[in-house]
Parts: sequence; structure tokens; C-alpha cells
Amino acid sequence: METKMQHNIALIGFMGVGKTTVFEQMKQLGLPGVDTDTLIEEMAGMPVSDIFAQYGEPHFRQLETQAVCRAAELQGTVISCGGGAVLKQENVDALRRTGKIVLLTATPETILERLKDDDTRPKLRGRKTVEGIAQLMAERQAVYEAAAQITIATDGKTPQAICAEILAAVQE
Repeated sequence: METKMQHNIALIGFMGVGKTTVFEQMKQLGLPGVDTDTLIEEMAGMPVSDIFAQYGEPHFRQLETQAVCRAAELQGTVISCGGGAVLKQENVDALRRTGKIVLLTATPETILERLKDDDTRPKLRGRKTVEGIAQLMAERQAVYEAAAQITIATDGKTPQAICAEILAAVQE
């Protein structure tokens, strides 16, 4: 089924809420998609983890803004944003100009279950507990809520159901 959209859909949210899974599902529906972390890696010629290690977070955030602005210029595209992309108002403004920002949420328990075997998340090191995740989530919650125009809980839902909910919300 080919789906066409006028506006972009920018997916934001904490790690483990399902951004990548939902992004991949949206692409299977025939929607074009771009992942800002992939754009950053292409621009830098190295993985995100290496950018952080070699150049630090400030340099990564500069590249992220370039990637977000480039993605926001597209039309009718699903944009998967890194967890910290909306920490900068400039990025939020760019995403809102051409689309809707959709916040995906999940409980700390759901996130722990989804990420229990994932060792690729530097921010989770030493914090892979419900309490640790809840604490990290609380640090960004207000920023996510301020950026979001639509919020969708992903707990206990299939990727297909989440996509249908997003597409219905964006059409309204």
C-alpha cells in the first residue's frame, strides 16, 4: 500500500520507545524515511559512538542540527530523530516548519524490557534499572513534551497499530 503525505512526520522520544521500529514500519508502508543519526554518520564518515569518543557531545550536536535541518527540508518524509535532537530549539523549529513532531512514549518497565540485551547505549551504562531509566526519562520529559505536537504511547501495541495511530493523528 503506497501512502502519500503532505507533511513530514518527525519521530522523537527516549531510547527504547520504538522510534526505529516504527520508522522501519512506516517505510514498509511506502513512506520515504530518513534517520538523522544515519545522516550524521554519512556526514562525518564514522559511527555516532566514534564521533562522541573523538570529538565530544558538542561537536555531535552541531552535526545533529545540520542533519535535522537537512531532513526537515524534505517533503512527506518520516524523520527518525536521535533522542537528544529536540534539546535544541533550533531543531524543533526546523522540524515544525515542515511537519508534525510525534512523541513516542513508553513506561520505564517497557523500555527496560526492550533494551535489556542492548549494550550499545552509553547513557544507560550503570543505569539499566527501572529507577535509572525513570531518572533519565525525567531529565528530558519536559523538553519532549514541549516539542511534541502529537503524543503516542507505544506500550503493548504492535508497530502496525502505532503507525496507524500516528497517521490518523497527523491527518486530523
